[in-house]
Amino acid sequence: KQVESLYPRPGWVELDPEVLWSQFIGVIKETVQAAGLHMRQIAGLGISTQRGTFITWHKKTGKPFHNFISWQDLRSAELVNSWNKSLLLKVIHVIFTVLHFLTGSDRYLAPSFLTFSTHQTSMKLSWIFKNIPEAEEAAKKNNCCFGTVDTWLLYRLTKGSVYATDYSNASSTGIFEPFTKCWNPTLCNLLSIPMSIYPPVKDTSFNFGSTDSEIFGVPIPIMALVADQQSAMFGECCFHPGDVKLTMGTGGFWNVNTGEHLFASRGSLYPLIGWKIGEEVVYLTEGSISDIGTAIKWAQDIGLFTNVDETAEMAQSIADSQGVCFIPGLQVSGDDPYLCASFMGLKPPTNRNHLVRAILESVAFRNKLLYDIIVKKVHIPLQTIRADGGVSNNSFVMQMTSDLINNKIEKPANVDMSSLGAAFLAGLASGFWTDKKQLKKLRQMEAVFEPQKDSEEYRPAMDAWLQAMKHSPHW
Repeated sequence: KQVESLYPRPGWVELDPEVLWSQFIGVIKETVQAAGLHMRQIAGLGISTQRGTFITWHKKTGKPFHNFISWQDLRSAELVNSWNKSLLLKVIHVIFTVLHFLTGSDRYLAPSFLTFSTHQTSMKLSWIFKNIPEAEEAAKKNNCCFGTVDTWLLYRLTKGSVYATDYSNASSTGIFEPFTKCWNPTLCNLLSIPMSIYPPVKDTSFNFGSTDSEIFGVPIPIMALVADQQSAMFGECCFHPGDVKLTMGTGGFWNVNTGEHLFASRGSLYPLIGWKIGEEVVYLTEGSISDIGTAIKWAQDIGLFTNVDETAEMAQSIADSQGVCFIPGLQVSGDDPYLCASFMGLKPPTNRNHLVRAILESVAFRNKLLYDIIVKKVHIPLQTIRADGGVSNNSFVMQMTSDLINNKIEKPANVDMSSLGAAFLAGLASGFWTDKKQLKKLRQMEAVFEPQKDSEEYRPAMDAWLQAMKHSPHW
């Protein structure tokens, strides 16, 4: 179930914690009932959650100081702009550039070009302590708790007896230092965020304790917490360095397993902890794309098509988009808040098929751009590429992406990989499965898309799209 977003002010995006809680409990009960099971038969619970959305609450009373603040929220925009223009940030860039030059360590690379954005948890958390006196006062007395969605659910499931997160969720906040595997004291001091607010960080596949028996009638062990993209990676069984996962849902996420090595790079790629199981720590590099499923849903809402299953056929029914280009920008960009979605190249003969094809082509073109960055910057030979998410059901997008990157893409039978990854991790912790080899045997592939056209055949259309993109910023 989708938890409805709240928009209390322009640019603010929130979620009601009580609505989220009740829907979460409802989904578990409905799922168990639909499977014909009883709660006492559940060996363990794995929780996969959206990243970057967070809440703070009073340690003793459990009362939130505010609603969940979504990763899409823009309330920190002025703070972000102020910091990015500050002399202090320029000094930080110089210091870490020198450290990186002298040591060659990737640990100093990311801070050498650090810029803040409205999508980052750090800036919104800094805003909290500047604007909500109750949270600031509680933090001074060591009574303020911070948590992403997983931490809040764990806290509520255990009636406040367990307060923790895992490495995948922590590393996704941008406040957790993946190199040292600690909450980042330098960043927190810089932004005046109290270090006392953070939860302990545990393994991803781990016995976090049991749910309070009043909630489901019986206590159920909570055996995994994992961030959604890392969970999808695990569900796809991308266990080896060079394995690639492409999730195409509301947004798009390319993740590369970099094994025990953490790669930092300037620009579009972000280092993350994929999961930690015992002594094993697996790192990922991630690149993201906005407005994939969002744009397709918008096109459906305005009547360009009735059923999303029609879109691939509509796109394939014409030879090309006749020069029509779709510029994504339905979700406000942290880098350019003035960017807006648009169509360019409209002509009298343009019809719905051209518009739909242009939207789908924009997904494939952005996949190509991000893939090329990954190939250039991640110095690991890429192995299997596995796609998931609702848009991976679109054969046009899948085939065009395969053609453009000149590589095959596997599509599983089940595209809801975040849920499967959480189940795999919980099953390993509970002993339901003993190792990852057993998980690989459970993979079911539905299709493999292999290149059918030379990528150069798309060159005129992609060049036109790139040209259109150049005209869209700062609208």
